[in-house]
Amino acid sequence: MSKKILVIDDDPHIVELLKNRLVACSYQVVTAHDGEEGLLQVQKEHPDLIIVDVLMPKMDGYTFVRTLKRNEAIKATPVIVLTAKDKMKDLFELEGVKDYMVKPYRPEDLLKKVRSNLGEE
Repeated sequence: MSKKILVIDDDPHIVELLKNRLVACSYQVVTAHDGEEGLLQVQKEHPDLIIVDVLMPKMDGYTFVRTLKRNEAIKATPVIVLTAKDKMKDLFELEGVKDYMVKPYRPEDLLKKVRSNLGEE
């Protein structure tokens, strides 16, 4: 059974690019366009990994991660932050996020982090 990845980003173009790349690598992909929708998808879909942007409407990526990490049932889900904001890495590390990538990124670097977080390397 393929692993399920939740992609949360308010830019539909980024979501589509990530989804296409991950599906081509045999992952199941579910999407959300802000942190609130992302939390609902986590509860509904139980993803194996989450890729999240920082700057989004309704609930930003940092608030999403803080909320996620406070929930015992889902806090162990690995998160990769993928953002244009390069100055927030330390804040996310304090919340337990190990992987933080700045846009633009190399797709092969992201796939390497995905595989590592899913224990596939």
